[in-house]
Amino acid sequence: MSFRSIIATVTGIIIFSGAASLSIASDNAAVLEQSMSATLDLWREGRYEQLFDHLAHRGKTSRESFVKKMKVTKVKPACCWQKMENFKVLNEKRTEATVYVKVGLEGTPGTADSSTREFKLTHEEGVWKMQLSDIYAISEVTGKKGKHSSKKSKAAALHYNK
Repeated sequence: MSFRSIIATVTGIIIFSGAASLSIASDNAAVLEQSMSATLDLWREGRYEQLFDHLAHRGKTSRESFVKKMKVTKVKPACCWQKMENFKVLNEKRTEATVYVKVGLEGTPGTADSSTREFKLTHEEGVWKMQLSDIYAISEVTGKKGKHSSKKSKAAALHYNK
């Protein structure tokens, strides 16, 4: 084998493996986005018991307590294309991922109608799950007002939209 054919073979392998990595990353991003979208759909539809099962890191929160809190909030994800915009995977490991996305909201008491921030997802039971604390934060059931319009979120949005 000549030196040129060795170089060509090695270059081909590098290009092929790089393309395969991009394809896998793209597929994983689609899975993460679909999982988060399905979770937000459960919330929008008021299916709080199923939503509870699709959340990670529930701590000591009982299903009954969660359902009760979610029934009183007027905030819910927007429909259709407004539900999630600018979805980006920031970091992905085998069992954890961090994504950055703008979640459209309806029923917010203020002027802000979205939450643009990082969300942590955990891979449990073969599916990617959002954190219960993230749902509480953007639904405002914790009593902390204005969380989705904080300066930190705006600064993060500027950083990630560069």
